[in-house]
Amino acid sequence: MCGLAGEIRFDGRSADVGAVDTMTGCLTHRGPDGDGLWARGPVALGHRRLSIIDLSTAGSQPMVDVALGLTVVFNGCIYHYQRLREELQGHGHRFFSTSDTEVIGKAYAQWGADCVDHFLGMFAFVVVEHASGRVMLARDRLGIKPLYLDESRDRLRFASTLPALLAGGGIDTSLDQTALAYYMTFHSVVPAPRTILNGVKKLPPATVRMVEPDGSFTDRLYWDPGFARDEGKKDWSARDWEDALIRSLRTAVERRMVADVPVGVLLSGGIDSSLVVALLAEAGQNDLTTFSIGFDSAGGESGDEFEYSTLVAERFGTDHHRIKIDSSRLLPGIDAAVAAMSEPMVSHDCVAFFLLSQDVSQTVKVVQSGQGADEVLGGYDWYPPLRDVPRQDAVEAYSRVFFDRRFTSLGRVLRPEWMLDHDAPTRFITERFGRPGAETSVDAALRNDTTIMLVDDPVKRVDNMTMAWGLEARVPFLDHEFVELAGQIPPEMKLADGGKGVLKRASRGIVPDEVIDRTKGYFPVPAIRQLDGPYLQRVRDALTDPSAIRRGLFQPDAVERMLAAPNDERTTLGSNALWQLALLEMWLQEQGV
Repeated sequence: MCGLAGEIRFDGRSADVGAVDTMTGCLTHRGPDGDGLWARGPVALGHRRLSIIDLSTAGSQPMVDVALGLTVVFNGCIYHYQRLREELQGHGHRFFSTSDTEVIGKAYAQWGADCVDHFLGMFAFVVVEHASGRVMLARDRLGIKPLYLDESRDRLRFASTLPALLAGGGIDTSLDQTALAYYMTFHSVVPAPRTILNGVKKLPPATVRMVEPDGSFTDRLYWDPGFARDEGKKDWSARDWEDALIRSLRTAVERRMVADVPVGVLLSGGIDSSLVVALLAEAGQNDLTTFSIGFDSAGGESGDEFEYSTLVAERFGTDHHRIKIDSSRLLPGIDAAVAAMSEPMVSHDCVAFFLLSQDVSQTVKVVQSGQGADEVLGGYDWYPPLRDVPRQDAVEAYSRVFFDRRFTSLGRVLRPEWMLDHDAPTRFITERFGRPGAETSVDAALRNDTTIMLVDDPVKRVDNMTMAWGLEARVPFLDHEFVELAGQIPPEMKLADGGKGVLKRASRGIVPDEVIDRTKGYFPVPAIRQLDGPYLQRVRDALTDPSAIRRGLFQPDAVERMLAAPNDERTTLGSNALWQLALLEMWLQEQGV
C-alpha cells in the first residue's frame, strides 16, 4: 500500500521532475516508510512506500526492471503474488525481489495489458515501457485503489490523491456542474470519470488505459459483473447458496492475510466484521488484534456499539481495543478528516474512520474491514421497496427511494447559475440500469451500487481515512470472485430477514446469534447527525465564509432556513441536509478552491 504520482509529456519536452517530486511529497501519509523518484525523458514517476510485503530495499519503488526494460509504480496488494511468481518463473522469468510489485512488471512482460485478468487484489499501477515510451495505467475491478488524472493536450499527470495533483499546479479548479448535481443527488458520490473539479478526472474501476507517446490512448473495461442468474446453478437450494457464499468469503478473508507485518480487524460489532473475525479464528489465526470505536451520545443517539464488538472479541479470544473518542478530539478531527479527503464525502463515518485509523495505526499496519457487504448483498433499506417493481420501472422506483432529492427540487437549494438545463442524475441512472444483465429491479440496483456508488462512497472513505495514517485496509467482501458469486444469488434470498438474509443464515453457528439478530448498526457519530454547539458553529462558519459567499453555490434562504433548524431537514435516506452543504464548502475551502 503506497502513494504514486507521475507525469507523461506529449510535446517533446522532458517531464517536470520538480512537479512530480512535489506531488509525491503530498503522499507521505500514504507511504511513510520510504520514497523514490525516477525520470526518463518525457516520463517521470514518484512513489511513497508503506512497507507491507518484502520490507527490504529490493521492494522499493519506482521499481526498474532493467532486463525487461520496464519501470513500475504500484499502490495496493496482489494477494496471490507468490503463486503468480511461481507461474511466471515457469515462463522463464527471474526475480530479484520477493515483492508483489515485481510480479506486476513480470506479468505485464508476459501478458501485456491482459495481466490485470490474472490479478487477485486491489491495485492502481503504472507501467512504463522504456523502448517504446508506451505507458499503461490500471485500476482494480472494484476501484478500491484510486488514481486521479490531470489531462491536457501536452501532458498527463496522475496521482493517488486529488490534492497531490493540485499541488503540482496548472489545474482548472472550476466546479463541474454535472458533478455538483451528482453530489447533491447521490449523497456526495460523483461517479468516475468526473470529480467535483473540471480539471481533474479519475480512471474508472476495472479500466486499463494504454497511452501512446503522442498522447493518444485507449481505455478498456476488463470486468463487468452481470448480476444475473447462472443457468448452471438454477437447481441450487438455499443451503447450496449459503455454503458457497461462506466458502467464497472464507477464501477472500484468507487471501487478505498475506503480509510481512501483523494484520488486524476493524470490528464494529455488526455481522460483516464479526464474520471476518470468526473466519480468521476458524482458520487458526493466532493473536488476532481487533479494534472498535465509540463516541459520546448526542441528541438521543447512542455513540457506540461496544456491547456487540466486545461479545465477538470475547467469543473468539482476540486482543481487543475499545477506542472511546474523547469529545475534545472530535471537532479538530472533523477538519483533519476533511483535509484527508481526495473528494468531498458527506458521510459522518469519515470522521469515525479517520480517528479510529489514527489510533489503530499505532498498533498495526494492516487491517481487514467488513465494508461492502450491504451493497453486494442487499443490506440497505432502499432495496426491499424494489422487490416487486417491474424491470422497466426500476429507474423511477430506485430514484424515489435512493436520491437525496429529485431534480425538480434541486433548485430550492442550488442557485440558478449552478443548475443544469437537464436532469443529469436521472439520465445517469437510466443509462446504468439500461445495460444488459441485471434482470430484476433489485439486481439493477445492486449492480449499480456495487460498481458505482460503493466505489465513491464507502470504498473511497475507507481508503482515504486509513491511508491518512499509513494504515492499509483490506475488504474481503469486495473480493471480485465473491462479488461475482453474490451477483448470481436470487434477490429474494438477499432481501430475506431484513436484508443480507443469505449471509445471516450462512453465518448461523459461526458468529453469535445476538450479532446476527441485532438491528443494523453503523459507525455512529451523533454530534454530526445532530448538529449543535461547536459543531453547528463550524458548519455556520463554513457556509458564511467570504469564499462561500463569493462562490454562491446555495440559495441564501435555504442556508438560513437550515441553520435556524439544523436538524430538521433530512435527505431521503435520513442524513443531515445541512451537513451535506457545509461539507462541500469545508472541502473546497480546505483545498483553496
